[in-house]
Amino acid sequence: MPFLVRKANGTFIMISESDLYNYPGFWLRNSEENGLEAINPPYPKTLSYNGSLYNHGQVEQSFNYIAKVKGTRSYPWRIFAVAENEKELVANNMVYLLASPSVISDYSWIKPGVVMFDWWGKHNIYGVNFKSGINTETAKYYIDFCAEHGFRYFLFDDGWCVNQDLLKPLPDLNLDEVTAYAKSRNVDIMLWILWNSLQNQWDEAFAQFQKWGIKGIKIDFMNRDDQPMVEFYEAAASRAAEQMMIVDFHGAYKPCGLSRKYPNVLTREALIEFEYNGWTNFDNPVHHNLLPYIRMFAGPMDYIPATLRNSTKDNFRPVWDYPMGQGTRAHAMAMFIVVNSPLTMLPDSPSDYYRERESTRFLKGIPVVWDESMLLEGKIAEYTVMARRSGKDWYIGAITNWTGRNIEIKTDFLKTGTFKLEAIQDGLNASARAEDYKRVEITFRAGDILNIDMVSGGGWVAHISPIN
Repeated sequence: MPFLVRKANGTFIMISESDLYNYPGFWLRNSEENGLEAINPPYPKTLSYNGSLYNHGQVEQSFNYIAKVKGTRSYPWRIFAVAENEKELVANNMVYLLASPSVISDYSWIKPGVVMFDWWGKHNIYGVNFKSGINTETAKYYIDFCAEHGFRYFLFDDGWCVNQDLLKPLPDLNLDEVTAYAKSRNVDIMLWILWNSLQNQWDEAFAQFQKWGIKGIKIDFMNRDDQPMVEFYEAAASRAAEQMMIVDFHGAYKPCGLSRKYPNVLTREALIEFEYNGWTNFDNPVHHNLLPYIRMFAGPMDYIPATLRNSTKDNFRPVWDYPMGQGTRAHAMAMFIVVNSPLTMLPDSPSDYYRERESTRFLKGIPVVWDESMLLEGKIAEYTVMARRSGKDWYIGAITNWTGRNIEIKTDFLKTGTFKLEAIQDGLNASARAEDYKRVEITFRAGDILNIDMVSGGGWVAHISPIN
């Protein structure tokens, strides 16, 4: 889920759910007798704790029922959203509207922002006078980069603690020193945590996070949506809210409205995203042109856009600890706007972003929350042109699949007047060297036509600001 059907006449029907609390998730299964049929994961009877810690807490045996309920209650909404075209599909926010209202009255501490994180980047730092890794020096290097570019968060990803013990950082990592340094640079610290470790160390872990001054947690490897796991999500969101921490769920099921009830849940994975480039070719430009129409229907997604290590279709290869993105530089940067997350993570090391200063300068000017969004042009699995407004400025991200194309964009969505456009577009040699790009500046009037040329796997990203 969500599950998209396109009828023969072109009409879309999106199937999903909302307001999922204390109940198992909803799935569709292909049945030879009944076609698609609805199922729910059964209630777990026993869980496995063998092998890798990452797989602990997965279902070993189940009961023959799906949920335990008491008395009168409401059940999740089943959604059948009808759209005549891609623009209507992208504009639909039914999952959010059908969810329970917020239980948080004070939103002032919930801060969206860009996140730098160290999963790959810690291995790919260069030109420094320290040994990179999960240590205090590397963390300060990241924090300095965040402070210099106005990025709000630095996240310690997997590996920061000893054997997934959330109370014991690695010996070379002084978290008290790091959090104090981050505070002095106006940068907030987040921690990646294994869900089962959090469950086992619940009170002690949250108390330690508060002592360290942690502002957010990224919870991973749940990989289930039976009733107890759905309850875990809400419990984690609620406890984090009590301590004024934001939450990112990875290894997660689809969004079902939890971010409305708990607005501190800023984003979640529940998709094939950039990290898959470390071991597969699944995260490709065709997939990128599915995400805005299917996965994004359910809510914000932690895709991790804007890698500066870019590849064509022919020269891509999966590299575990030094992944590259499929598509051109302009394509990767446009993904920052095409996909939507108020907590947007950048995948590369600070060294890479320092090296590519022009691209980095452009990226740091892109907001992560928006006043208005619209699909200007798009065809599912083929191309997408997304426009988003922040204040008086507009940002446009355009991407294509492996087919190069030219698209004309009408600017009649702008108010009258003259505008300045700064864009990153595919370079003349981007079809052979995906990192090739060209920065352009023009002025135009509202209503003019913008011409976008994209090579195979290409893109185009622009910042539009009014002149008068």
